Amino acid sequence: MNVQTVRASISKFAKDEDGLTIVEYAVAGGLITVLVAAAFVLLGGAVDTKIRALCQAVNGNVAC
Repeated sequence: MNVQTVRASISKFAKDEDGLTIVEYAVAGGLITVLVAAAFVLLGGAVDTKIRALCQAVNGNVAC
């Protein structure tokens, strides 16, 4: 390979955006997964508290 071929290959690789699109989707998917997991963790305690309060109200303060 000569210098011009190497330069052309590097230039073509730098302009190619197909691989970048896949990486962007992977990063976006990872961020969405983290956000959903955080929402479940944050809301889980509140939902558990409400369900236990409802259960105690129905059962007359007997632990569920």
